[in-house]
Amino acid sequence: MKFIFITGGVMSGLGKGITAASVGRILKNRGYAVTAVKIDPYLNIDAGTMNPGQHGEVFVLSDGSEVDLDLGNYERFLDIDLTSAHNITTGKVYRSVIEKERRGDFLGETVQIIPHITDEIKSCIRTAATRQIPGQPPAEICLVEIGGTVGDIESMPFLEAVRQMRGELPPQDTVIIHVTLIPEDTMGDLKTKPTQHSVKALRELGLHADIIVGRSERPIGTHTKRKISAFCDLPINCVISAATVPDIYQVPMELEKEGLADALTEHLGLGKRPADTEWYRIVSREYTHRVSVAIVSKYGIEDVYLSIKEALKHAGRSLSTEVVITWLDAERYEQRQLSDFDGILVPGGFGKRGIEGKIGAISWARMNRTPFLGLCLGFQMAVVEYARTVLGWEDATSAEIGEGRHVIAILPEQQEVTGLGGTMRLGDALITLKSGTLAERIYGKREITERHRHRYEVNPRFIPDLEKAGLVFSGFSGNRMEVLELPDHPFFLATQFHPEFRSRPTRPSPPFLGFVRACAAKNGKPAVGEVKK
Repeated sequence: MKFIFITGGVMSGLGKGITAASVGRILKNRGYAVTAVKIDPYLNIDAGTMNPGQHGEVFVLSDGSEVDLDLGNYERFLDIDLTSAHNITTGKVYRSVIEKERRGDFLGETVQIIPHITDEIKSCIRTAATRQIPGQPPAEICLVEIGGTVGDIESMPFLEAVRQMRGELPPQDTVIIHVTLIPEDTMGDLKTKPTQHSVKALRELGLHADIIVGRSERPIGTHTKRKISAFCDLPINCVISAATVPDIYQVPMELEKEGLADALTEHLGLGKRPADTEWYRIVSREYTHRVSVAIVSKYGIEDVYLSIKEALKHAGRSLSTEVVITWLDAERYEQRQLSDFDGILVPGGFGKRGIEGKIGAISWARMNRTPFLGLCLGFQMAVVEYARTVLGWEDATSAEIGEGRHVIAILPEQQEVTGLGGTMRLGDALITLKSGTLAERIYGKREITERHRHRYEVNPRFIPDLEKAGLVFSGFSGNRMEVLELPDHPFFLATQFHPEFRSRPTRPSPPFLGFVRACAAKNGKPAVGEVKK
């Protein structure tokens, strides 16, 4: 097993996650089996209870783990399904060590950061690296991204564990890639001093960067690379420019041009292999059409719905159709704005803020025959809208929102839940689709598996009335409704699950494909055929 550790310097938010995912894609294109680990130094057990407006999207894995959005990028770039073991947090590490101490596993030792915490970290990394991923060969290379910035108090035990692993493994089995900022001054000069200080801080911890990836708004020239090479004691070919690009899927190609693959394979003693360019061809497909989509949500931060944005991009790229997204505040938009768009999407969420705006957008899409896609809360609000408008139940609502006729009720197993972390209906579930429905047509099969993250569902008491009024529940898991649609509408589909979590550049999500195709048909420019991998 080879380990590639990715650290960050100068400031957070530079793109370590995209760098790690891109490195994995470069190696996978050369035929190596790659897995990935994200280390989050926060004390939370997982990301499930964190405010997405501050921390970004909570991504859900197939096993139901609620994790950092970077793991979503790993899955999309590497086309693999990760597990809870692939997300290590300070909370998980300390909880495990304390549980062992309470059991008496340490035989009376004084439990300390070194060796007990660092040993636990190393054990977690090795466990994740060797975890068998269904449908994938055993991993040969493990990417380990260490969240935060070098110098953070929270990161110290993890960096110390990396230092120890570097000493325990053969030199050719580990590489440290340090991602750092190369800022530009008012004169337009790229400055290397922050990188020098960041590398110095890394050295003070006993770690030496093998490769430096310099993030900047424009490409780093040879002169700047030479300065970094000299001050940071690296060959110039190990100083990699990572300028900002329009699309994250271009990053692996740009790093390829910079020679990162050669630098990595040389350090790891892997030898050179030709790169398979099929993935690059798919993510570089040119657009021939364009559609506009309004996403009606209470959050104005794109990172909250990163997977939705990427799933629309995957579907659009497959259909050679650029999807232009406009984010509409569910509390402030005016209904007349909706006529400007080829499609309307209402995503998931929690709480009652912006609910009436979402219901209004759904109603407008239904009555104006505009393509509509609802996800999780969007699915639930489509039920509420139909009950209010078609059945005339003005008091129809969700138990999450308030008093009234609860056409959306809390899941039975959720009624006695007191804690919030990891207690929702989470992860994969098998879903059966009704024959002859839109859902079956877009998926091309009767049984599917999709990921969930919710506490509420369609109230079984009201299903007969809704179906009699014309609403079609076309997918179900046991007695739970999973998909709804309207047969007399160009495209009106909503899912209780989150199809965006399983979307990949090479395997776009079927609901998103169908939605984008319907949007293209609405504006009179039908999308072309899908890319076949």
